[in-house]
Amino acid sequence: MRRELHDLERFPLISELGKKIPVFWQNPDYQPNVTFPIKKLGPEIITDAKDRLHRFEPVLKWLFPEMENGIVSPITELSSMKKELEAKYHSKIDGRMFLKRDDVLPVAGSIKARGGFHEVLAYTETLAIKKGLISTVKDDYQILVTENARKVFSQYTISVGSTGNLGLSIGMIGSALGFRVVVHMSVDAKEWKKDLLRKHGVKVVEHPSDYSEAVEQARNESDQDAHSYFVDDEQSPLLFAGYAAAAFEVKTQLAKQGVEVSADHPLNVYLPCGVGGGPGGVAFGLKHVFGEHVHCFFAEPTHSPCMLLGLMTKLHHQISVGDIGLDNRTEADGLAVGRASSFVGEIMENMLSGVYTISDDELLSLLFLLHKSEGTFLEPSSLAGMKGPVHLSKLNPNANHLVWGTGGSLVPEELRADFIKRGKHYDEKNW
Repeated sequence: MRRELHDLERFPLISELGKKIPVFWQNPDYQPNVTFPIKKLGPEIITDAKDRLHRFEPVLKWLFPEMENGIVSPITELSSMKKELEAKYHSKIDGRMFLKRDDVLPVAGSIKARGGFHEVLAYTETLAIKKGLISTVKDDYQILVTENARKVFSQYTISVGSTGNLGLSIGMIGSALGFRVVVHMSVDAKEWKKDLLRKHGVKVVEHPSDYSEAVEQARNESDQDAHSYFVDDEQSPLLFAGYAAAAFEVKTQLAKQGVEVSADHPLNVYLPCGVGGGPGGVAFGLKHVFGEHVHCFFAEPTHSPCMLLGLMTKLHHQISVGDIGLDNRTEADGLAVGRASSFVGEIMENMLSGVYTISDDELLSLLFLLHKSEGTFLEPSSLAGMKGPVHLSKLNPNANHLVWGTGGSLVPEELRADFIKRGKHYDEKNW
């Protein structure tokens, strides 16, 4: 049943959202000089996550040789795609345009490797100390990949609710360490993601309902098992911190690209948004590193603008996209979320510059254009940030642009070909 929004007139944008019309919303409460801590979270959570990931580097390298450099992805410039966007939207984009390639993060192939791996490693660390495998964080963590350690971990279960990519990251790292892993997946989750998890020994529980109900059932089942640890995508500071730690990486990489982030040359960052943990954590970290000179924008599907709804009304988790008549069905499976995280939404109230929405057809069109111009494939949800420079180029012509590529490298070849073919069709319709 729809929520009766008696003060609908206060939010005229809701009418357009309900009609699935793409919108751009500037946050009236945005404070460029946001002050930490925010909702009791300070920069120490970012450095704690960075240090923990560093301690586990030998473990990750042993488990996954392809993770020799840790959880790191490159930044590449999108000179050709920038020209495609200018031609498509008849809009000049000043400044340089870059892509953060979290789609090629080793093992999990998405931004979820940052938060998902970090939370599982934090739990592993706590459990290892409790069980006497290590005594302090200064011990040799290689002991955590021995058969003795695996026997200990195998007595415990890690559980999560997911639309896909978070489940993949939790499943990959959890099963590799020896934990039992249960991933509750919503109706939006792609079949190939379920198959990949099962291949790695993960139990997949399928739900005919949406993301929120899958998470709730995962939480309830985990709460009934004393040996089960629940990864809460909606409320987890540990996931949030893992994403936030990426900011240090971005700072180093942009400096190597000769990108100045300053009052004269601000940085606009465009982040695809589902429940909000990944983009919220990244925004939190970037605001700590770059301060008033970075401006973060979330991008959501027209069928699932849960964070925009929550921020605009300040109802956060109390309002769902279903309350305004939307079906929460989108090709961008990772963004198919009906209710935003209240934990993240409240932190973003003064930190986020704005949110815009984008249709599935346009996502696929941009997918095709990126593949054509740069030879790069991203999954549909990952393209949500790609239109950001078009929206912002007129507001701040001196800015540089960073689009966050959240996933895509694990998509099977036949599905890639289908997405590209469909994207070409939509592009020819001249969206």
